Amino acid sequence: MTTRSKRSPTSKVTPIQAEDPEILIGEVEALGAQLASVRTQIGAVIYGQDEVIDLSLVTLLSGGHALLIGVPGLAKTRLVETLGTVLGLEDKRVQFTPDLMPADILGSEVLEETDSGRRAFRFIKGPVFAQLLMADEINRASPRTQSALLQAMQEHQVSVAGQPHPLPNPFHVLATQNPLEQEGTYPLPEAQLDRFLLQIDVGYPSLEAERQMMLATTGAEDAQPNRVMKPTDLQSAQKLVRRVPVGESVLEAILRLVRAGRPDTSDDPMVRDHVAWGPGPRASQALMLAVRARALMEGRYAPSVDDVTALAGPVLRHRMALNFAARAEGISLEDVIDRLVAEAG
Repeated sequence: MTTRSKRSPTSKVTPIQAEDPEILIGEVEALGAQLASVRTQIGAVIYGQDEVIDLSLVTLLSGGHALLIGVPGLAKTRLVETLGTVLGLEDKRVQFTPDLMPADILGSEVLEETDSGRRAFRFIKGPVFAQLLMADEINRASPRTQSALLQAMQEHQVSVAGQPHPLPNPFHVLATQNPLEQEGTYPLPEAQLDRFLLQIDVGYPSLEAERQMMLATTGAEDAQPNRVMKPTDLQSAQKLVRRVPVGESVLEAILRLVRAGRPDTSDDPMVRDHVAWGPGPRASQALMLAVRARALMEGRYAPSVDDVTALAGPVLRHRMALNFAARAEGISLEDVIDRLVAEAG
Protein backbone atom coordinates (compact mmCIF):
# COMPACT_ATOMS: atom_id res chain seq x y z
CA MET A 1 0.00 0.00 0.00
CA THR A 2 1.53 3.30 -1.02
CA THR A 3 1.61 6.39 1.07
CA ARG A 4 -0.07 8.48 -1.58
CA SER A 5 -3.15 6.27 -1.73
CA LYS A 6 -4.00 6.88 1.92
CA ARG A 7 -2.94 10.48 2.42
CA SER A 8 -5.75 12.90 3.01
CA PRO A 9 -6.16 15.54 0.28
CA THR A 10 -5.11 18.44 2.47
CA SER A 11 -2.65 21.15 1.59
CA LYS A 12 0.56 22.06 3.40
CA VAL A 13 1.25 20.72 6.88
CA THR A 14 1.99 22.96 9.84
CA PRO A 15 5.79 22.91 10.38
CA ILE A 16 5.69 22.16 14.12
CA GLN A 17 3.93 18.85 13.41
CA ALA A 18 6.25 17.58 10.66
CA GLU A 19 8.28 14.42 11.42
CA ASP A 20 9.76 11.41 9.67
CA PRO A 21 6.81 10.12 7.60
CA GLU A 22 8.06 6.53 7.45
CA ILE A 23 8.07 6.19 11.24
CA LEU A 24 4.63 7.76 11.50
CA ILE A 25 3.19 5.56 8.75
CA GLY A 26 4.40 2.38 10.44
CA GLU A 27 2.89 3.35 13.78
CA VAL A 28 -0.39 4.42 12.18
CA GLU A 29 -0.74 1.11 10.34
CA ALA A 30 0.00 -0.88 13.51
CA LEU A 31 -2.57 1.12 15.48
CA GLY A 32 -5.08 0.76 12.65
CA ALA A 33 -4.86 -3.03 12.88
CA GLN A 34 -5.43 -2.88 16.65
CA LEU A 35 -8.40 -0.53 16.31
CA ALA A 36 -9.99 -2.77 13.68
CA SER A 37 -9.89 -5.65 16.18
CA VAL A 38 -11.25 -3.38 18.92
CA ARG A 39 -14.22 -2.36 16.79
CA THR A 40 -14.89 -5.98 15.84
CA GLN A 41 -14.93 -7.11 19.47
CA ILE A 42 -17.22 -4.26 20.57
CA GLY A 43 -19.51 -4.74 17.58
CA ALA A 44 -20.01 -8.39 18.54
CA VAL A 45 -21.64 -7.24 21.81
CA ILE A 46 -23.15 -3.80 21.01
CA TYR A 47 -25.59 -3.91 18.10
CA GLY A 48 -26.71 -1.06 15.86
CA GLN A 49 -24.57 1.63 17.52
CA ASP A 50 -21.59 1.85 15.18
CA GLU A 51 -21.43 5.64 15.26
CA VAL A 52 -21.66 5.70 19.06
CA ILE A 53 -18.85 3.14 19.27
CA ASP A 54 -16.66 5.15 16.90
CA LEU A 55 -17.27 8.43 18.75
CA SER A 56 -16.52 6.76 22.08
CA LEU A 57 -13.22 5.47 20.69
CA VAL A 58 -12.42 8.91 19.28
CA THR A 59 -12.95 10.32 22.77
CA LEU A 60 -10.62 7.81 24.40
CA LEU A 61 -7.95 8.16 21.71
CA SER A 62 -8.09 11.93 22.18
CA GLY A 63 -7.62 11.54 25.93
CA GLY A 64 -10.97 13.12 26.79
CA HIS A 65 -14.33 12.45 28.41
CA ALA A 66 -17.73 11.97 26.76
CA LEU A 67 -21.34 12.75 27.63
CA LEU A 68 -23.77 10.07 26.38
CA ILE A 69 -27.32 11.32 25.84
CA GLY A 70 -30.03 8.72 25.27
CA VAL A 71 -33.13 7.07 26.64
CA PRO A 72 -32.78 4.01 28.93
CA GLY A 73 -32.14 0.61 27.41
CA LEU A 74 -29.78 1.59 24.58
CA ALA A 75 -26.75 -0.32 25.95
CA LYS A 76 -24.87 2.70 27.30
CA THR A 77 -23.80 0.82 30.43
CA ARG A 78 -22.91 -2.28 28.43
CA LEU A 79 -20.86 -0.13 26.07
CA VAL A 80 -18.70 1.19 28.91
CA GLU A 81 -18.20 -2.30 30.34
CA THR A 82 -17.26 -3.63 26.91
CA LEU A 83 -14.83 -0.77 26.28
CA GLY A 84 -13.16 -1.53 29.59
CA THR A 85 -12.80 -5.22 28.72
CA VAL A 86 -11.57 -4.75 25.14
CA LEU A 87 -9.12 -1.95 26.01
CA GLY A 88 -7.91 -3.66 29.17
CA LEU A 89 -9.03 -0.79 31.40
CA GLU A 90 -10.23 -1.06 34.98
CA ASP A 91 -13.83 0.15 34.77
CA LYS A 92 -16.26 1.15 37.51
CA ARG A 93 -19.80 2.51 37.57
CA VAL A 94 -21.49 5.06 39.84
CA GLN A 95 -25.25 5.55 39.84
CA PHE A 96 -25.83 9.24 40.51
CA THR A 97 -28.71 10.09 42.86
CA PRO A 98 -29.74 13.29 44.67
CA ASP A 99 -28.34 12.04 47.99
CA LEU A 100 -24.93 11.10 46.54
CA MET A 101 -22.13 12.98 48.32
CA PRO A 102 -18.67 13.92 46.96
CA ALA A 103 -17.03 11.47 49.38
CA ASP A 104 -19.08 8.65 47.83
CA ILE A 105 -17.19 9.26 44.58
CA LEU A 106 -13.80 10.59 45.63
CA GLY A 107 -13.23 8.62 48.81
CA SER A 108 -12.71 9.64 52.43
CA GLU A 109 -10.36 9.36 55.36
CA VAL A 110 -11.17 7.06 58.26
CA LEU A 111 -9.59 7.01 61.69
CA GLU A 112 -8.00 3.69 62.50
CA GLU A 113 -6.42 2.44 65.70
CA THR A 114 -3.61 -0.11 65.74
CA ASP A 115 -3.11 -2.89 68.28
CA SER A 116 -0.65 -0.66 70.10
CA GLY A 117 -3.28 2.04 70.52
CA ARG A 118 -1.82 4.40 67.92
CA ARG A 119 -4.40 6.27 65.87
CA ALA A 120 -3.95 7.44 62.30
CA PHE A 121 -6.06 8.43 59.34
CA ARG A 122 -6.17 6.17 56.30
CA PHE A 123 -7.52 7.25 52.92
CA ILE A 124 -10.05 4.87 51.36
CA LYS A 125 -10.29 5.42 47.62
CA GLY A 126 -13.65 6.00 46.01
CA PRO A 127 -14.86 4.62 42.66
CA VAL A 128 -13.33 7.58 40.81
CA PHE A 129 -10.02 5.75 41.15
CA ALA A 130 -10.58 3.77 37.96
CA GLN A 131 -9.25 4.02 34.44
CA LEU A 132 -12.73 4.12 32.93
CA LEU A 133 -15.59 5.47 35.04
CA MET A 134 -19.24 5.43 34.06
CA ALA A 135 -21.16 8.25 35.73
CA ASP A 136 -24.73 7.10 35.22
CA GLU A 137 -27.37 9.89 35.08
CA ILE A 138 -24.91 12.54 36.18
CA ASN A 139 -27.59 15.23 36.15
CA ARG A 140 -29.42 13.55 39.07
CA ALA A 141 -26.68 14.39 41.58
CA SER A 142 -26.41 17.71 43.39
CA PRO A 143 -24.22 20.46 41.93
CA ARG A 144 -21.70 19.91 44.73
CA THR A 145 -21.23 16.26 43.77
CA GLN A 146 -21.12 17.09 40.06
CA SER A 147 -18.41 19.66 40.71
CA ALA A 148 -16.31 17.16 42.66
CA LEU A 149 -16.33 14.72 39.75
CA LEU A 150 -15.74 17.37 37.10
CA GLN A 151 -12.81 18.77 39.05
CA ALA A 152 -11.29 15.30 39.09
CA MET A 153 -11.87 15.04 35.34
CA GLN A 154 -10.00 18.27 34.72
CA GLU A 155 -7.14 17.92 37.20
CA HIS A 156 -6.71 14.11 37.15
CA GLN A 157 -6.38 14.14 40.92
CA VAL A 158 -8.57 14.57 43.98
CA SER A 159 -7.90 16.43 47.21
CA VAL A 160 -9.19 15.03 50.49
CA ALA A 161 -8.35 16.73 53.80
CA GLY A 162 -5.87 18.90 51.93
CA GLN A 163 -3.92 15.93 50.57
CA PRO A 164 -3.76 15.37 46.77
CA HIS A 165 -4.29 11.86 45.45
CA PRO A 166 -3.44 11.29 41.76
CA LEU A 167 -5.92 9.35 39.66
CA PRO A 168 -4.93 6.37 37.50
CA ASN A 169 -3.47 6.97 34.07
CA PRO A 170 -5.25 6.76 31.70
CA PHE A 171 -8.40 8.18 33.28
CA HIS A 172 -11.64 8.69 31.36
CA VAL A 173 -15.24 9.43 32.31
CA LEU A 174 -18.22 8.44 30.20
CA ALA A 175 -21.26 10.15 31.75
CA THR A 176 -24.88 9.52 30.78
CA GLN A 177 -27.99 11.66 30.84
CA ASN A 178 -31.62 10.75 30.26
CA PRO A 179 -33.14 13.35 27.91
CA LEU A 180 -36.77 12.47 28.68
CA GLU A 181 -37.32 12.90 32.39
CA GLN A 182 -35.99 16.16 33.80
CA GLU A 183 -37.91 16.32 37.08
CA GLY A 184 -35.64 16.25 40.09
CA THR A 185 -32.50 16.76 38.03
CA TYR A 186 -29.68 19.29 38.24
CA PRO A 187 -28.60 20.25 34.71
CA LEU A 188 -24.86 20.67 34.28
CA PRO A 189 -23.75 24.31 34.01
CA GLU A 190 -22.19 25.49 30.76
CA ALA A 191 -18.67 25.65 32.22
CA GLN A 192 -18.92 22.02 33.35
CA LEU A 193 -20.39 20.78 30.08
CA ASP A 194 -17.36 22.27 28.35
CA ARG A 195 -15.15 19.75 30.17
CA PHE A 196 -16.54 16.93 28.00
CA LEU A 197 -14.72 16.43 24.72
CA LEU A 198 -17.81 15.14 22.88
CA GLN A 199 -21.54 14.90 23.41
CA ILE A 200 -22.64 11.59 21.90
CA ASP A 201 -26.34 11.22 21.11
CA VAL A 202 -27.38 7.57 21.42
CA GLY A 203 -30.35 6.73 19.20
CA TYR A 204 -32.47 3.65 18.60
CA PRO A 205 -30.93 0.81 16.56
CA SER A 206 -32.10 -0.02 13.07
CA LEU A 207 -34.69 -2.75 12.44
CA GLU A 208 -32.08 -5.29 11.35
CA ALA A 209 -29.77 -4.46 14.27
CA GLU A 210 -32.61 -4.85 16.75
CA ARG A 211 -33.58 -8.18 15.20
CA GLN A 212 -29.99 -9.40 15.54
CA MET A 213 -29.85 -8.12 19.12
CA MET A 214 -33.00 -10.04 20.09
CA LEU A 215 -31.65 -13.30 18.72
CA ALA A 216 -28.18 -12.87 20.22
CA THR A 217 -29.10 -11.73 23.72
CA THR A 218 -32.00 -14.04 24.54
CA GLY A 219 -30.34 -17.33 23.69
CA ALA A 220 -28.53 -19.81 25.85
CA GLU A 221 -25.17 -18.07 25.46
CA ASP A 222 -24.30 -14.39 25.51
CA ALA A 223 -21.32 -13.14 23.50
CA GLN A 224 -18.34 -12.01 25.58
CA PRO A 225 -15.70 -9.61 24.21
CA ASN A 226 -11.98 -10.35 24.35
CA ARG A 227 -9.22 -7.98 25.38
CA VAL A 228 -7.34 -6.45 22.45
CA MET A 229 -5.30 -3.63 24.01
CA LYS A 230 -3.63 -2.78 27.29
CA PRO A 231 -3.70 0.58 29.11
CA THR A 232 -0.15 1.24 27.91
CA ASP A 233 -1.30 0.64 24.32
CA LEU A 234 -4.02 3.24 24.75
CA GLN A 235 -1.53 5.73 26.18
CA SER A 236 0.78 5.17 23.22
CA ALA A 237 -2.16 5.66 20.85
CA GLN A 238 -3.04 8.94 22.57
CA LYS A 239 0.51 10.18 22.05
CA LEU A 240 0.38 9.12 18.42
CA VAL A 241 -2.85 11.09 17.89
CA ARG A 242 -1.05 14.27 18.92
CA ARG A 243 1.72 13.60 16.38
CA VAL A 244 -0.61 13.27 13.40
CA PRO A 245 0.01 16.14 10.94
CA VAL A 246 -2.84 18.57 10.30
CA GLY A 247 -3.15 20.37 6.98
CA GLU A 248 -3.61 24.12 6.80
CA SER A 249 -7.04 23.70 5.18
CA VAL A 250 -8.24 21.58 8.12
CA LEU A 251 -6.85 24.07 10.63
CA GLU A 252 -8.65 26.94 8.89
CA ALA A 253 -11.90 24.94 8.70
CA ILE A 254 -11.82 24.36 12.46
CA LEU A 255 -11.22 28.04 13.18
CA ARG A 256 -13.96 29.16 10.77
CA LEU A 257 -16.45 26.71 12.24
CA VAL A 258 -15.85 27.54 15.90
CA ARG A 259 -15.54 31.30 15.52
CA ALA A 260 -18.64 31.45 13.32
CA GLY A 261 -20.66 29.97 16.20
CA ARG A 262 -19.95 32.91 18.51
CA PRO A 263 -22.55 35.70 18.37
CA ASP A 264 -19.90 38.37 18.98
CA THR A 265 -17.67 37.36 16.06
CA SER A 266 -20.05 35.67 13.61
CA ASP A 267 -21.08 37.26 10.32
CA ASP A 268 -24.16 35.04 10.12
CA PRO A 269 -27.36 36.86 11.19
CA MET A 270 -28.87 33.51 12.26
CA VAL A 271 -26.10 33.08 14.84
CA ARG A 272 -26.15 36.70 16.02
CA ASP A 273 -29.93 36.70 16.47
CA HIS A 274 -30.54 33.23 17.88
CA VAL A 275 -27.44 32.00 19.75
CA ALA A 276 -27.17 32.99 23.42
CA TRP A 277 -23.56 31.83 23.81
CA GLY A 278 -21.17 30.04 21.51
CA PRO A 279 -18.23 27.64 21.70
CA GLY A 280 -15.03 28.71 23.43
CA PRO A 281 -11.41 27.79 22.67
CA ARG A 282 -11.89 24.29 24.13
CA ALA A 283 -14.11 23.52 21.12
CA SER A 284 -11.19 24.28 18.78
CA GLN A 285 -8.89 22.10 20.87
CA ALA A 286 -11.45 19.28 20.98
CA LEU A 287 -11.92 19.36 17.21
CA MET A 288 -8.17 19.43 16.61
CA LEU A 289 -7.69 16.24 18.62
CA ALA A 290 -10.87 14.48 17.51
CA VAL A 291 -10.26 14.88 13.76
CA ARG A 292 -6.81 13.34 14.18
CA ALA A 293 -8.25 10.39 16.10
CA ARG A 294 -11.00 9.88 13.49
CA ALA A 295 -8.44 9.87 10.69
CA LEU A 296 -6.39 7.19 12.45
CA MET A 297 -9.48 5.05 13.01
CA GLU A 298 -10.17 5.14 9.28
CA GLY A 299 -6.58 4.30 8.35
CA ARG A 300 -5.58 7.74 7.11
CA TYR A 301 -2.35 9.51 7.96
CA ALA A 302 -3.85 13.00 8.20
CA PRO A 303 -7.37 14.38 8.79
CA SER A 304 -9.47 16.08 6.13
CA VAL A 305 -12.16 18.75 6.18
CA ASP A 306 -14.71 15.90 6.07
CA ASP A 307 -13.55 14.90 9.56
CA VAL A 308 -14.26 18.43 10.77
CA THR A 309 -17.81 18.41 9.40
CA ALA A 310 -18.48 14.89 10.74
CA LEU A 311 -17.41 15.83 14.28
CA ALA A 312 -18.90 19.33 14.37
CA GLY A 313 -22.14 18.15 16.00
CA PRO A 314 -20.60 16.09 18.84
CA VAL A 315 -18.12 18.88 19.61
CA LEU A 316 -20.52 21.84 19.46
CA ARG A 317 -23.87 20.52 20.79
CA HIS A 318 -23.03 21.00 24.45
CA ARG A 319 -20.96 24.15 23.90
CA MET A 320 -23.74 26.32 22.45
CA ALA A 321 -27.16 27.48 23.61
CA LEU A 322 -30.08 29.15 21.84
CA ASN A 323 -31.91 32.19 23.14
CA PHE A 324 -35.64 32.62 23.64
CA ALA A 325 -36.12 34.08 20.15
CA ALA A 326 -34.77 30.90 18.55
CA ARG A 327 -37.07 28.68 20.60
CA ALA A 328 -40.04 30.90 19.78
CA GLU A 329 -39.29 30.62 16.06
CA GLY A 330 -38.79 26.85 16.19
CA ILE A 331 -35.08 26.97 15.38
CA SER A 332 -33.11 24.05 16.79
CA LEU A 333 -29.45 23.83 17.69
CA GLU A 334 -28.98 21.22 14.97
CA ASP A 335 -30.24 23.77 12.43
CA VAL A 336 -27.61 26.25 13.56
CA ILE A 337 -24.80 23.67 13.54
CA ASP A 338 -25.80 22.41 10.08
CA ARG A 339 -25.61 25.98 8.81
CA LEU A 340 -22.19 26.50 10.40
CA VAL A 341 -20.92 23.27 8.84
CA ALA A 342 -22.18 24.29 5.40
CA GLU A 343 -20.43 27.63 5.63
CA ALA A 344 -17.19 26.23 7.07
CA GLY A 345 -16.92 23.48 4.50
